[in-house]
Amino acid sequence: MQKMLETLEKLQNEAISEIESVDTIDGLESWRIAYLGSKGRLKGVMPLMKDVSREEKPAVGKRLNEVKKALEGAFETRKNGLSFVATSRPPLDITETGDPTALGRRHVISRTIDEITQVFSRMGFSVAYGPEVEDEYHNFNALNIPDDHPARDPIDNFFVDGGRMLRSQTSTVQIRVMEAVEPPVKIIAIGRVYRPDTHDATHFSMFHQCEGLFVAPKVSMVDLKSTLFQFAKAYFGEEAEVRFRPSFFPFTEPSAEVDMKMKIKGKWQWVEIGGCGLVDPDVFDQVGYDNEKWQGFAFGLGIERIAMLKYGIQDIRWLFENDARFLRQF
Repeated sequence: MQKMLETLEKLQNEAISEIESVDTIDGLESWRIAYLGSKGRLKGVMPLMKDVSREEKPAVGKRLNEVKKALEGAFETRKNGLSFVATSRPPLDITETGDPTALGRRHVISRTIDEITQVFSRMGFSVAYGPEVEDEYHNFNALNIPDDHPARDPIDNFFVDGGRMLRSQTSTVQIRVMEAVEPPVKIIAIGRVYRPDTHDATHFSMFHQCEGLFVAPKVSMVDLKSTLFQFAKAYFGEEAEVRFRPSFFPFTEPSAEVDMKMKIKGKWQWVEIGGCGLVDPDVFDQVGYDNEKWQGFAFGLGIERIAMLKYGIQDIRWLFENDARFLRQF
């Protein structure tokens, strides 16, 4: 019994001493939790009651209640004092004009995507989307990229568990669309793609692509060039031009690199902006299209490259640093 009474006396003295130095509401709440909370020090002495004899329990219980009331009284007194200090400060004038807030604006990449989408929408293209985490079939096999192709090298892709990967091109969306719908098809696929490139002024490990696909009877390279020619005129101005340079892509045959002639810093220049070609018949076989009845063209454009050319941006990294001083220019 004596040990229990001494413990209660010590606890009360320490609690009263500590609360006298508390000078904030937060500090007072911390004190309450420490001494009166469900896991506080006062609750912590309760297990000691088992060592008190039956005859002595009433006296010890009475003292325990006295300590509890003393601590609760000290808490209320101190709370009222701190509340008076807080309310005695000058009131906040809620009618006072605050700091002006600037209007936000869309990121230059989002603006570029919207602008490109609007141009192709006027030509009858709808927008399609697909998953950014893909399987190798949709990212490679269905696009006629064989197992030994260098593009499938692990050092050139982001592979994840379960044989899946972050897509390296939005051509995967073209495959998924053709698997889901019967031709004719006229879509653009816009989204993020991922490649483990070293970051520099013209490379980034995540960037955006716009891929186009048109499937119909008797589609030719003339239709493809006409489409990209109209895009160049609508997006870069009436004096813009398009030219094709022969190239190779596994999923198109014939294939070409796309150059556009556009005005950069007041001077017209030829600039490569993507690749294109007629859809390879093997790709149609993969999705169950009759390649004797249907033909198609596909093209791919780099969103960041188009934005950089149109707005005179010299470093792709600036697009992802989110420096408001840079972004407010566009």
